[in-house]
Amino acid sequence: MKKSHYSVIIVGGGQAGLAISYLLKQESIDHVIFEKNQIGHAWRNQRWDSFCLVTPNWQCRLPGFPYAGGDDQGFMLKDEIVQYLEDYAASFQAPILEGVEVSKLSQRTDAFEVITSQGIYTADQVVVATGGYHTPKIAAIAKKLPPHIVQLHSVDYKNPETLPDRILLVGTGQSGCQIAEDLHLAGKTVHLATGSAPRSPRRYRGRDVVEWLELMGHYDLPIDEHPQKEMVRHKTNHYLTGRDGGREIDLRQFALEGMHLYGRLKDIDGNQILFADNLKENLDQADATAARIKQSIDEYIAKNQLDAPIEAPYQPVWEPTSIPLTLNIDEIDAVIWSTGFNFNYAWVDVPVFNSMGEPLHNRGVTNVAGLYFLGLPWLYTWGSGRFSGVARDAEYLAEKIRETLPANQINPCTVA
Repeated sequence: MKKSHYSVIIVGGGQAGLAISYLLKQESIDHVIFEKNQIGHAWRNQRWDSFCLVTPNWQCRLPGFPYAGGDDQGFMLKDEIVQYLEDYAASFQAPILEGVEVSKLSQRTDAFEVITSQGIYTADQVVVATGGYHTPKIAAIAKKLPPHIVQLHSVDYKNPETLPDRILLVGTGQSGCQIAEDLHLAGKTVHLATGSAPRSPRRYRGRDVVEWLELMGHYDLPIDEHPQKEMVRHKTNHYLTGRDGGREIDLRQFALEGMHLYGRLKDIDGNQILFADNLKENLDQADATAARIKQSIDEYIAKNQLDAPIEAPYQPVWEPTSIPLTLNIDEIDAVIWSTGFNFNYAWVDVPVFNSMGEPLHNRGVTNVAGLYFLGLPWLYTWGSGRFSGVARDAEYLAEKIRETLPANQINPCTVA
């Protein structure tokens, strides 16, 4: 007979789902992972060809499986990330069922019911580990573009060769800036509509900035102690890259090299694409964030009397003297929307969401006993949705799960 009830069901087989699976297996807690696609799907199929991590490999520290690839200071490429996850699952024989889609999660009187593409299952507890990037966001004004303009979201971008030569890229978060660089280096004509995303230095005073921030305890700061509290969950990630060993992304330098920069995209009116007059403000704010990061490092070095080389302050290499507010549609052949994602928990029929469809939780623990979320950005700290911090959250939830299970439900886990 096919097994239909588990102590714990995990929905999602990415790094979050695998992390808590590892910990539950260490406790011999009966569980299964349902993965709609295959291990590493998002990394494999929703990243561009030259994609790499922006955090150094040494920060990849999934429970029981820290990075051991021999290049601690490097940045894993897309295929290496997928291999890292596949090797992790194999290392502890994760009880994962790939190709099983969950269409509904609901609560019975005595258990949770999980309807899947392979039947109905029940569980005493459920961990939703599907990440925080579900439905691509594209501005409504995209419908105003003529049909001959190629349009795609950043999640569908693969490489410059698949696109025509003149491209408008909307959004300067982490993905937007890296894709802009990818296109620019390939010789494409890039028009970039900037936003308010901050930028980060790559290296400063002899170390990668990530290493400095780790030493300073930045990645241990819980969300309830962050100055912006829960609002930080909605902030755009700082832009920089791990490409070619890691470097800063300076949009001003791109402008010097021929990239066309604009302010925020406002509207499309007939044959004209309209932009806000805030390019200088966007560039200045991004630089100010990088300067604040450097200042905090300077203060840490001084406080701890560390020996570190001195670096001169950043000097802008380009200033927008005549800011273009319009772009003729005839000057572009394609648009890439790097404008983020929305949550999609329509399949979760349990009252644990706010009016915007975001899960309400405290460190992943909801107000419905036995239902948890894992792998969300800023679930608890900056690293919650990343390889660097998901282990801490998984350990916390695994302990919560273990505490609530009766002794007779702590058994060797199998997939049947």
